[in-house]
Amino acid sequence: MEKRVVITGMGAITPLGNTVKDTWEGIKNKVCGIDNITLLDASDFKTSLAAEVKNYDELEYFEKKEAKRLDRYTQFAMISAREAFKDSKITQNNTDLNRVGIFISSGIGGLTTIQEQCGNLFNKGHRRVSPMFIPMGIVNMASGNVAIDLGLKGESISIVSACASSTHAIGEAYRTIKQGYEDAILAGGSEAPIIDAGIAGFENMKALSSSIDKNRASIPFDKQRDGFVMGEGGCTVVLEELEHAKKRGAKIYAEVIGYGATSDAYHITSPTPDGDGATRAMKRAIEDAKINPEDIDYINAHGTSTHLNDSTETLAIKNALGDASKKVKISSTKGNTGHLLGAAGALEAIICTKAIEDQIIPPTINYKEKDEECDLDITPNEVVKSNIKIAMSNSLGFGGHNASIIIKKYEEE
Repeated sequence: MEKRVVITGMGAITPLGNTVKDTWEGIKNKVCGIDNITLLDASDFKTSLAAEVKNYDELEYFEKKEAKRLDRYTQFAMISAREAFKDSKITQNNTDLNRVGIFISSGIGGLTTIQEQCGNLFNKGHRRVSPMFIPMGIVNMASGNVAIDLGLKGESISIVSACASSTHAIGEAYRTIKQGYEDAILAGGSEAPIIDAGIAGFENMKALSSSIDKNRASIPFDKQRDGFVMGEGGCTVVLEELEHAKKRGAKIYAEVIGYGATSDAYHITSPTPDGDGATRAMKRAIEDAKINPEDIDYINAHGTSTHLNDSTETLAIKNALGDASKKVKISSTKGNTGHLLGAAGALEAIICTKAIEDQIIPPTINYKEKDEECDLDITPNEVVKSNIKIAMSNSLGFGGHNASIIIKKYEEE
């Protein structure tokens, strides 16, 4: 018999705040976390804006020696995981930590370390490459360090699927618990790509917005959109088998009821023009959840603010939901947070959970000009009170990776 899977903890460090509470307050208050880049000298770039984590001092979270051995993306993963784990109130006294897994993903991993150490190699010679280069740079070290930090000994993996990474992590964690392999899993993602190599790479493929107005840079579904805004941060949720959570008296935020994942098999960066891959991911999630399309009250769209993503995702939602797409509330919160790449899905899963908890639809902020290709109800600019029982979150990644999860208000059956 399949198990039910619930969310019992959440943690976040984002461009809107260094906790879930502060991040959610920023969403509700329509705060734009985008501003001028400070993490590097961007004067020679066309890109001048990013969504950086604010007021971050690594020594508030780590000893100096430890911080030097952790890439920024790993630090964010550990900070969000600590908050989520503490929030869940899981301890060795109420849970077998051998059955608590860690599925923390990243789209890129330790890019700061990679850039720094490659610079050392080319400028100073191979003997100046740090022995910590590999342990700090590889993508799985977020999961590995979280496991060490919290003493968790269940399955530890890192799924790398570009901007779908942390939605895949949550979805696969849901399946793992559903089948009885673990009692709980910390799932999410982390990213720290705001460095010269990250900006240059995305800028040169013409993926980033060149706007100098922070309120008109990340503008999902707006006709004037010209690219995404790079974001950074880490977000983690604790997924737990329902009976295990009830037995230890855990607070249950919501229930994960559906997950779907597909591949476009089309192009390394562009989605299929007809939105087929994203459509099938949503349909798989709906089928897995055993619901009808009209049961979905809110969709947190991938909504990156690139021309292709927003128009194609709109078409995919229409194809997946049919007539129900005309009524469902949709928004993209990337106007608030920028695009956290591999951490975006986990952040947006938290936003869906909080939206269900507070019964509000977060808006698509800074929206001005309607695009005929994006003609669904995208909840422009203003928070809307709404009866939300079921929410869906979409994530789409370079390489044609598509993932959708469905989150439901928790109810006893």
